[in-house]
Amino acid sequence: MKILTIVGARPQFIKAGPVSRAMASQGVEEILVHTGQHYDLEMSSLFFKELDLPEPKFHLGVGSGSHGSQTASMLVGIERVVMEIQPDAVLVYGDTNSTLAGALAASKLHVPVVHIEAGLRSWNRRMPEELNRITVDHLSELLLAPTHQACENLRNEGFQELTHGNPSGTHQQPYAWVGDVMLDALNHHLQSPNARRACPELPTGGYYLASLHRAQNTDDPELLKSWLNAFSQADRPVVFPLHPRTKAVIERFGLQEQLGGSLKILPPLGYLAMLGTQRGAAAILTDSGGVQKEAYILGVPCITLRQETEWTETLEGGWNRLCGEPSKLWESLGAPNGDRKPVYGDGTAAPKSVALMLQLFGH
Repeated sequence: MKILTIVGARPQFIKAGPVSRAMASQGVEEILVHTGQHYDLEMSSLFFKELDLPEPKFHLGVGSGSHGSQTASMLVGIERVVMEIQPDAVLVYGDTNSTLAGALAASKLHVPVVHIEAGLRSWNRRMPEELNRITVDHLSELLLAPTHQACENLRNEGFQELTHGNPSGTHQQPYAWVGDVMLDALNHHLQSPNARRACPELPTGGYYLASLHRAQNTDDPELLKSWLNAFSQADRPVVFPLHPRTKAVIERFGLQEQLGGSLKILPPLGYLAMLGTQRGAAAILTDSGGVQKEAYILGVPCITLRQETEWTETLEGGWNRLCGEPSKLWESLGAPNGDRKPVYGDGTAAPKSVALMLQLFGH
């Protein structure tokens, strides 16, 4: 079986690692396409090296741009690759523009689409990621869900569960619960000495870790200024690895003077350094879906800098709390009051996913 995998952003590199290893172990030929959505060296090449991912056979080099122009450029490039490679299926991850472009290109060429991380819903259609994930789910021919809540969302939208390798009923777009491949990745990489050590620039005596990059928090300079001001007023240092997108907005609107107080600015961290930094944090402040999950798995309290989350199970027990208003950030911080449930599976999502792909699309 020949699978064409589309990646383009940091979370997808992380998710692709265990799935690529599972494909190789089961004799599946994988052709990797990097759209170039994250084109910064520190956000892209570093991840391929430390996650031991195969080098992409195709690099589209799309870079940044508006949603329309970026997705259109990816669509043109991916379509050309699909026509050349003629894969048995196209595999996409998550909810980025790379995910959407891969699903659109493949489905219009009548190539089955496999969506890993299917069924997530934030119920906020103002988020471009929400529109992407809904569209991709409805274009996919195999939907691999990371949580039982995601399965329930798909069931409520009319999808039917995959039973013994065949769709139950007549629906041709089955879903299956496999667990979360990010748990597979985290379990694998926590064994690395580099993941057990935090980066050397960290302050002693305790710190918070912040990450901020979503358009809803960074496109409005006044809102971004408010978040930076809230971070700077913390009762301990706030380690803030600066995402290239956020850095560009800060420079464009002249917000550099907000990077003071408790803030300790770092360049973007690689995955292993980020894991070590997360493990040592007193709490994590983030608008990233992946970082929310990692915080939950690692047992670190988290505040999600949004009004909603697609990872609703992290809210149970107070391990994750929502805060969409910078002025209420620190009053949102509190100790968890319940146990963490093993909601993301047992760390074998990748081999389960590959087995299902072989079952449905293998020869």
